[in-house]
Amino acid sequence: MDGFDKLLHIYDFIRPVLDITVLTFILYKAYDFISKTNGVQMLKTVVIFAIAYALAILLDLQTILWLLNFVAPALVVAFALIFQPEIRKFFIRIGQNGWFAFGTRSKHTYVDAVLIAADMLSKQKRGMLAVFMRHTQLENIIQTGTRLNADLSSSLLMTIFGKDTSLHDGACFIQGGKLIAAGCFLPTSDNYTIKKTFGTRHRAALGLSEVSDAVVLVVSEETGALSLAYDAKLNYDLSLSEVRKVLENLLDISPEEKVMEDTIDEQKTIN
Repeated sequence: MDGFDKLLHIYDFIRPVLDITVLTFILYKAYDFISKTNGVQMLKTVVIFAIAYALAILLDLQTILWLLNFVAPALVVAFALIFQPEIRKFFIRIGQNGWFAFGTRSKHTYVDAVLIAADMLSKQKRGMLAVFMRHTQLENIIQTGTRLNADLSSSLLMTIFGKDTSLHDGACFIQGGKLIAAGCFLPTSDNYTIKKTFGTRHRAALGLSEVSDAVVLVVSEETGALSLAYDAKLNYDLSLSEVRKVLENLLDISPEEKVMEDTIDEQKTIN
């Protein structure tokens, strides 16, 4: 029991530090998340009301306290309504954490076909938007396009994005070596910090990465630059090798599959 009592004593000593550390981390992550959305303006308003409430208590301003207490419930409801999109995104991001993923992740053998098409479209200055699905279910977004369920190939992607077809302006969804759908409309980001020069494709790619764990490949129609959006961040103007490396890491491509794709690259170089 002496040893157990010592452990309890140690825990009692470090508990306040642990409590403050965890709370600080949560508040930092919450602020970092909110600061990337328009909700930061509402947060500033809440801070102003909190300061006013503290001053009213400190200076014993009874009328101001009565008024703030009267409007406080309405402020809570307004806070929940205004932050509803951000709250939804926050809980989706928590659910995307790998700690909650069960089973073995599937291995992807189709990245090279997408990269071949992306490289060709980049040189032709043709836009492309390809979504690599992971754990988050996106059926509601897939339904906005045309379902294909076709075997994935660079030729098929070139047919969709290389010509002015009805599916050209939307996004294609890729999973398990299949082209699930094309011509899908993605939710655009409301991140006000994104560059104004970015077009609809980049904003749509970032928007989907904010509400899911999908990885979105973008080929710019204006510059031909390759970009990847994931984890609510947009990585712009990447080289083909950088895109491959990120996709290999995020999609869990096995070493055997990397060798296979490197062999295809060598054949492309020779040809």
